[in-house]
Amino acid sequence: MSNAGTWMQNVTVPFVLLQVTESPAWVGFGAFAQFVPAVVLGPVGGRLADRFRRKRVVVATQLAAAAVALGLWLAWRDGSATPELTVALVALFGVTIGLGLPAWQSFVPELVPRKDLLNAVTLNSAQFNASRAIGPTVAGVVLATLGPAAAFLGNALSYLAVLGALALIHAGKTRVTPASNVEGSGTFREGLAYLRRHTGLVLAVSMIAVVVFLGNPVIPLAAVFARDVFDVGPLAYGMMTAALGIGAVSTAIWIGAYGDAFARSRLAVIGVAVYGSGVLLIAVAPVYVMSLPAMAALGAGYLTIASSLNTSIQLQVADRFRGRVLAMYGMAITGAFPIGALLQGAIADAVGVRWTVAPAGAAIVGFAFWLMARPRLMSSLDEHQHRHGYPPPSEEAMGYPSTPGIIR
Repeated sequence: MSNAGTWMQNVTVPFVLLQVTESPAWVGFGAFAQFVPAVVLGPVGGRLADRFRRKRVVVATQLAAAAVALGLWLAWRDGSATPELTVALVALFGVTIGLGLPAWQSFVPELVPRKDLLNAVTLNSAQFNASRAIGPTVAGVVLATLGPAAAFLGNALSYLAVLGALALIHAGKTRVTPASNVEGSGTFREGLAYLRRHTGLVLAVSMIAVVVFLGNPVIPLAAVFARDVFDVGPLAYGMMTAALGIGAVSTAIWIGAYGDAFARSRLAVIGVAVYGSGVLLIAVAPVYVMSLPAMAALGAGYLTIASSLNTSIQLQVADRFRGRVLAMYGMAITGAFPIGALLQGAIADAVGVRWTVAPAGAAIVGFAFWLMARPRLMSSLDEHQHRHGYPPPSEEAMGYPSTPGIIR
């Protein structure tokens, strides 16, 4: 429920920025402003997750995010909202992401047995992506009938659901960090050094950064596609974003049932290929209706990538470094996305949104083929499976060519 409210806000912000400024560059700037604070504060969030009770950190940051949503509602209710004020409030929301996301992700392994972690991570991703189906649909209706202020108020009220759920959860009451003289209890630099010693962790962070940089800007640019390319209204725009969530939820069901039968490396590379194909399809779609399966492919591909990479990290990382490593994973997402969104928004202003998004989709598909040609490198994502009694899969079984791969 809370994430559905967040997606109402995520859909409303680019809609109102485009409506007020008539500029795709402002849409990209809004995304940039939301996620840059998360990058800057990611190291702080990682240390908070490793040094304090994770549940307490999550509750505090959720309360702060609710306050930001109330600020957006007040600004748009009384007519004082400007593009600058909207972007400033969105940047404050980014602060809550940077401080809270590492604790949220680190909290998941405390809730389930280790053997169920893939399903738990997938379920966590599924509830987030299910909100992509619900939130944008509701946002489209609300924008068309009640206006943006009501959408922001809906997000603010939705935080009551997640805060109520957290009140009922009894895990996460103890600190996870060992005494200060034990390795891993100190600086973010120690976490970075730990990550660099593990090829699988470096690969997971690098993969998500490339995919998000090239592909995720299409999500805020969907507002530009809806208005300038397909000439549809806010309800149809909401359905485009909802298709993203529908594709993700459908894939989550499949991964929950069959995902453990596949190497995480195979799931990840398939996800990259599907995601890139979705980005490319929406860029060349001649009519609105074709944008819906394209967005569904985006959701399916990203859910597959995120669940497999996140699970690989969760299983490989030592708990005393978990918050900081997951902070770096989150920083890869929250850093690559705003830079890509700012760049693609500016390019879309100059050459059009189709010519901006199509090369990005083609590059993601090319990246998938590059990964397929390096099975030894990709197998580092399966390191924990190999250590705990699972034989390393053959290259053919992993779905890769039989030619030798070189770790670079």
